[in-house]
Amino acid sequence: MHYALDIRTFLFSHYFYTGVRIAIGVVGLTLLVFNVADMPTTMTVFLGALCTSLMDLPSPLRHKFNEMLAGVLLCTVVMLLISLCAPIPWLVSAMMVVVSFFASMMVVYGKKTMPLQFAALMVMTLSMENQVPIADAFLHAALFLGGGLGYLAYSMAVSWFLRRRIKQQVLAEALFELARYLRIKAEFYDVRHDLAGQFNQLVRQQIVVADKQQASRDLILRDLYTKQDGLLVQVHLSMLELYEQVLSTHADYAFLRQHFGDADVMVFLRDLANKAAQDIESIAYAITRNKASEPTVNYKAELRAVQFEMHELAQPGPRQASEEALTILRVTYNKIRDIIELISQVHQATQNPVDPIPILPGSDMTPFLTQQKFKFNMLLVNLRWQSPIFRFAIRVALAVTTGLWIANQLPYMSHGYWIVLTIVIILKPNFSATKQRMADRLIGTVIGCLITMLILRFVHNPLGQLAVLFAASVAAPAFTYIKYRYTAIAASVQILMLLNLLVPAGHQGVIGERLIDTIIGVVIATVFSYVLPAWEYRDLPKLLRNVLKSSQRYLTASRDMLEGKVQDDFFYRVCRKGFMDSLAALISALVRMMDEPATKQRAVRELNRFIVQNYLVAAHIAALRLMLRRHQENLPQAQVSRLIEETYLEASQHLAEAQRLLAPQPRKRGGAVTVSPQAPQDKALSGKIELIGPLPPEPVPAEASAWSGWDNLRRRTSLLNQDLKEIVVQTAAIDQILRTRKD
Repeated sequence: MHYALDIRTFLFSHYFYTGVRIAIGVVGLTLLVFNVADMPTTMTVFLGALCTSLMDLPSPLRHKFNEMLAGVLLCTVVMLLISLCAPIPWLVSAMMVVVSFFASMMVVYGKKTMPLQFAALMVMTLSMENQVPIADAFLHAALFLGGGLGYLAYSMAVSWFLRRRIKQQVLAEALFELARYLRIKAEFYDVRHDLAGQFNQLVRQQIVVADKQQASRDLILRDLYTKQDGLLVQVHLSMLELYEQVLSTHADYAFLRQHFGDADVMVFLRDLANKAAQDIESIAYAITRNKASEPTVNYKAELRAVQFEMHELAQPGPRQASEEALTILRVTYNKIRDIIELISQVHQATQNPVDPIPILPGSDMTPFLTQQKFKFNMLLVNLRWQSPIFRFAIRVALAVTTGLWIANQLPYMSHGYWIVLTIVIILKPNFSATKQRMADRLIGTVIGCLITMLILRFVHNPLGQLAVLFAASVAAPAFTYIKYRYTAIAASVQILMLLNLLVPAGHQGVIGERLIDTIIGVVIATVFSYVLPAWEYRDLPKLLRNVLKSSQRYLTASRDMLEGKVQDDFFYRVCRKGFMDSLAALISALVRMMDEPATKQRAVRELNRFIVQNYLVAAHIAALRLMLRRHQENLPQAQVSRLIEETYLEASQHLAEAQRLLAPQPRKRGGAVTVSPQAPQDKALSGKIELIGPLPPEPVPAEASAWSGWDNLRRRTSLLNQDLKEIVVQTAAIDQILRTRKD
């Protein structure tokens, strides 16, 4: 279960805090205005506050102000345009189509503009029937602007007072997701779980972890003033070290299961990993409660049990394991112990407020932070038929046009705008998100309407109805990014209860009409989700090339650091982040593609394998770094550097070959694609990777063989290149499928 869906953690999360903040601001401002003004004025101010609240997300204060102010100004302009055109039916319809197109084009600037796009479309929809004289149109726009600026001032004031609290909550969320990641890893030691399924689950959780860590960076590494800020930076950096250690714990799980599948040692390893996840969760709990974290998890029993089992397995007898199996088991055990040690350091980091300057002494954190650039040229570049965003904007405009035409044919007009509103809520740039919103919107609206009917039947006290309105206003924004179906339910209750409070008995017939309008809107959105689609498989070659290029940079940075060519790991961390981001983008595309029609899915099995192998490459690179750090004593620098150089040279060749396979092919006249013949695949590489047996006998210098980490280093470098060979095989297979299966 998502941690934010657990009541014990939800009430301390930034999702709940955001919901409460928005509800107090929107509902409070609405009721305040209603006491001194008429209902039309109140509704206009309410709409201004509501649209501005859509941009009220956890962000650095300067970014939040800029984003919300942009939302207020843009939505005010949209409302004024639609209000001025409203008296002329054909003109307002044409203007709505134009606004729908350009608002949807804003998505080109990334997910940060998605709430802004929706806010513009929502105010457009709710203003379409605002048929007032020109002078009143300017008055309504001014009231809308006042409502938006009023909520902006309120939100900025509250966010300033709670700025550290928001940092704590976002950091805690990243820790919760890291704990979940570790729990998935724990199941690798359980023979009842399929390895392939666990790997797929693990790499998908990688997206979530990367996303939450980036959100943590964007908040915590900015605006550093106090020792409490330094404490959060210290915890954040310790969390990243812990994450790399968890990533490096990848072992040959099939080999471990083969040799120890029936032994208790696997159960103890699983329990150790689960306890470590529980320990990380306890840190997150403490951070959300603004407390120092104290270790409460005891690992002694499991640690002693594993030590005893390894001792028994080393003794002569029927249970005796091979030396290679024992070595892999010991390495796995030592890595889990290192995780436990790093968790204790995170505990300590929560206890000691420090000055942030010594932690980040003049470091340029820009490469690690999200940089949002709104260049007009980016919009112009995407005004072309090949652009998925351009096609999405056309799709929305056509769907809105259809919705407006159908609304004009209905026997009632008082709430026909819900058709258009449903369309703009559901239609998203990709088919996967649109498909999910269809079901959530329809089911949520039906449930919300039924709940409202029951409430209005049994709750007649205005204070009771106001309490319901406030609860719905909290839930609607709180669940937007967790469980949209809950948001759809709450939003339906919120609007209907607000109408009932402002216009007593005016809700009669609204609930039934809203259900009909929602169904019509869902049908229109469903049909238009297939119009000018941007199927995910079309972007796969670019995403694959991005992964391979970032992997090459990551390898180079890792080699330079392992050989001591650089003084610190700053560039290594930048390249690691770039690699993880590119891999997360590919995984996201694959997950979205799985929601598309079966005829539009390409190379699913091969892509899964490609992703898993790249994940393993990242695990090997992290393991090499940590292993050299662990075995620094008597390290034979010359021999180690030579082995690393040879390994990384071969690794670079594999990546270069994979990139060559994906390079765009020249086209013959007439548009036919020239496909270069593929080299025959090595049978040893076309299937599942064989388990690594004893290393081939090679002359090993005495100095190297005496070093405690030599065998592990050779094994890990061998695994690295074996997985890179498999990446080449899967790249060739994916490329062949994509070239031969086209629309």
